Amino acid sequence: MKQPTPTTELCAHTLTGMNYRDKDLVNELIGERTFTDVMFTQIMGRRPRPVDLRIVDAVLITLMEHGLTPSAIATRLIYMSAPENLQGAVSAGILAVGSQFVGTMENCAALLERILASSHPEQEARAIAVSFKETKAHLPGFGHHLHKPDDPRSLKLIALAQRESELPQQHVNALLTLNHAIDGVYGKHITINATGAVAALLGEIGIPTKLMRGFAVISRAAGLVSHIAEEQRTPSGRYIWENIDQAIPYVKNSTER
Repeated sequence: MKQPTPTTELCAHTLTGMNYRDKDLVNELIGERTFTDVMFTQIMGRRPRPVDLRIVDAVLITLMEHGLTPSAIATRLIYMSAPENLQGAVSAGILAVGSQFVGTMENCAALLERILASSHPEQEARAIAVSFKETKAHLPGFGHHLHKPDDPRSLKLIALAQRESELPQQHVNALLTLNHAIDGVYGKHITINATGAVAALLGEIGIPTKLMRGFAVISRAAGLVSHIAEEQRTPSGRYIWENIDQAIPYVKNSTER
């Protein structure tokens, strides 16, 4: 049986113009709508509400910069090695957006979906907390090595969502339910980190769990370009390399014959 021909709704070219979905790029988008507005429409297939734009902007700003983290270090080192290849340096940093750093909102959102699907959300939240404690696995969306007792970014993001009357608050409440269960099971307060809050906020505006990490990629790309801009002004790549080279000593294999 012949497979149907794939189609796309995203873009069409003509000799005299271009369309993004059903909008004329030149006459209806350029100079008329913001990047966030058009980006959301392209990804979600619907025009964003004002509340969607406020939430997405807050998320993109939150995730854009985290200092000299693995993604930024990778970008700086690759740029030092190949300064003619800016996009390669940015892509190297983007590859670090995953289940341990920056992209953990996807993992956290999956837990929130479990709670929302349960007829007993408090019991489900406790079961999740017990499982993670017993296996000593990393809790996605929770804990931070610097921000204690709370992550100020997550507090601000949750407060932003809670004051939006158009949002159902289901994902935010699921996050808070999970936080309460985790504190009880672990016997101490564990902060909700920025990506945990991001998971709840993106869920509130209908972003599918498996697309959430894409927003981290978009945001972090802008941040990594700023690291390259700084690298051009005040290079640090070689300094990072040389310090690592000195800090990690060579140890001869004692079993070698």
